[in-house]
Amino acid sequence: MSELIDLEKLKKVDIQKMYKVYDMWPEIAENSYQNHIEPINFEKSPHFVFAGMGGSGAIGDIFSAILSKTDTHVTIVKGHHLPKTVNLNSVVIITSVSGETEEALSILQNSKKIGAKTIVFSSGGKIEEECKNCNADFVKIPKFHSPRASFTSFLYSMMFVLKSVLPIKESDVFDSIQNLKLIKDKISSENISKENPSIKISEWIIKTPVIYYPHGLKSVAVRFKNSLQENCKIHAIAENVIEACHNGIVSWDYNKEFQPILIRGDEDYIKTKQLWEIFKELFNEKNINFKEVTSVKGNILSKLICLIYILDYSSIYLSVKLNRDPTPVNSINYIKNKLQEKNN
Repeated sequence: MSELIDLEKLKKVDIQKMYKVYDMWPEIAENSYQNHIEPINFEKSPHFVFAGMGGSGAIGDIFSAILSKTDTHVTIVKGHHLPKTVNLNSVVIITSVSGETEEALSILQNSKKIGAKTIVFSSGGKIEEECKNCNADFVKIPKFHSPRASFTSFLYSMMFVLKSVLPIKESDVFDSIQNLKLIKDKISSENISKENPSIKISEWIIKTPVIYYPHGLKSVAVRFKNSLQENCKIHAIAENVIEACHNGIVSWDYNKEFQPILIRGDEDYIKTKQLWEIFKELFNEKNINFKEVTSVKGNILSKLICLIYILDYSSIYLSVKLNRDPTPVNSINYIKNKLQEKNN
């Protein structure tokens, strides 16, 4: 049993029980994909735009990673404005778990002005009313605890609703759910032990993490960075492993305050595999302690969602180790309130 984390401390620190939602992620994923929401049918588009912020934006990152293996052009928008490349033939998919996100509301207005096909996924809020006013397609999805904890609810619901136009095999979806179930047995609150992979990661992190990733796993690294920031209230950095070879790697010449984490795919490109080995040699020469986290075998969806599951849960365990309730995001609320004051 870990000396730093046990079930009683988890219950005490995680006051709003975020961990319980994560224990249900495989079940939520399965139910969400089979929830009988009516699929939306429309002609396939050469250009998909995924818009959203924070936990909602992470869902677009996943779709972008999956669709990068196809001839579909994908644009990710995390802000108020659509790029000039959006036109009548584009499909704009907006995600706002809360339904109150200012940027998502702005994108909805911009998309309708352009005349693009627009679909909104949310639990309700202002954006639901705006969809009624501008006649945009709206799909209501239940929120679990918080936007970031609602990840599987929204991701798997959206995959079902959009399955007629997104080239994602149904067999891959079910394989990913099965893999989630297998991962849950290892990382959930029902296995608080030294063998729990997520606990191992949380106990290893004692400095600012620098998360290295190959391009195909960018969505995982960014999600992990965001989860560490929101749940643990710590700084975290995410860097593309190839780009880092041309700049960021020099920072380790005088490192004292950072820890490298290598997010690896089971079948990374051969050049990427070579870089991982070189990075490890460099870190060993400099006596820099590093951590490797490798994806499961299987399709890209399984790799992404299982890595996110392990790393998200590690951020909850780390928040408990630090005695920080993972749920509150006071600084985010401060900024939102100040912006609202300025706009009134």
